[in-house]
Amino acid sequence: MKIFISTGEVSGDLQGAMLIKSLYKVATEKNIALEIAGLGGDRMKDAGAKILANTARIGSMGFVEAIPFILPTIKIQNLTKKYLRQNPPDVLVLIDYPASNLALASYVKQHLPQISIVYYIAPQDWAVPMLNNAPKIAKVVDKLLAIFPAEAKYFSSKNIDVTWVGHPLLDRMQQAPDRTQARLNLELAPEDKIITLLPASRQQEIKYLLPVMCQAARQISQQLPGVKFLIPVSLPSYRSAITAAVEQYNLAAQVIDGNTLDAIAACDLAITKSGTVNLEIALLNVPQVVIYRIHPLTAWVGIKLLGFSIPLMSPANLVVNREIVPELKQEEVTADKITTEAIALLTNSHIRQEISQGYQQMRSRLGTVGVCDRVAKEIIENAKNPLETKSKRMETY
Repeated sequence: MKIFISTGEVSGDLQGAMLIKSLYKVATEKNIALEIAGLGGDRMKDAGAKILANTARIGSMGFVEAIPFILPTIKIQNLTKKYLRQNPPDVLVLIDYPASNLALASYVKQHLPQISIVYYIAPQDWAVPMLNNAPKIAKVVDKLLAIFPAEAKYFSSKNIDVTWVGHPLLDRMQQAPDRTQARLNLELAPEDKIITLLPASRQQEIKYLLPVMCQAARQISQQLPGVKFLIPVSLPSYRSAITAAVEQYNLAAQVIDGNTLDAIAACDLAITKSGTVNLEIALLNVPQVVIYRIHPLTAWVGIKLLGFSIPLMSPANLVVNREIVPELKQEEVTADKITTEAIALLTNSHIRQEISQGYQQMRSRLGTVGVCDRVAKEIIENAKNPLETKSKRMETY
């Protein structure tokens, strides 16, 4: 059996790697010989996939931000189409990365219709319907594997064959350290006051989020002398910029290569970009301040011309459709406001208790562990019985 997985960005590479391990596990249990190729990064490669092109560094949020990646993306798309024509898989698995993945799926549906197409970790139309990816998905995707209940309900209502599998981070958290072990791993004292900064998984976030995050960290240090900072590096290419910022703002910060879960589990508070990492922080029961901003022109076009409205952006808040943790967006993202929110979370036990209760509610909506194995079984069954799976309607585990 041949499977091709297409994804981009750091989080997609992580989700792809977790899935690949489960695919090999399930294939072995079913006595199926398996070949996996795809678009991803080093994690997917280490998990056993042949990587056609590294897309972990290709990712952006917004119109202006996407411009530098247009030509590289076209080149990778053309390379992928040629590869799929010459090496057609039994199933094409799409992970997030909607613009590129839906373009690739449309090509496959038109020119290689014998290939079954599965979308796992779909675009967030369920949270932001204005994205309007559902009609495109309905035309080209045979099966959608939803990670949120609301996502499953939304896409099912759009005449898409959906199965709710739960969120894969539940599996990842099974190997996460607790606070004590994480501090031992990082050689931190139990009494240290630790704040973890999580500024970037995309290149644009180094520009728009890292400086203001460091400015806020310096202000926090002035109000809470002795506080220490951890900054895990999501991609090696970001290390020099992060190290330079730490020196520029004279922060008592430890820059860590990898070990993101250790850096989160060990801390008293996380100041973080919006993204999948918010769920990891929540599942480790760590208070967090979530920030995000994009190029001002992108924001203006989205709000003024396209009428985008995003009342909630953090996945931790979106799951329960209310603000569990504070969010700061665009003009709100200032050092003063980040500092105010951070100090409140560090010093007010009542706020921390409310956040913890909100996390419990969020966790109850993410399903049960074993997500990646369930996804792997769905994909393999889809590859074996594509016509049969097309006739099924929504199921839940």
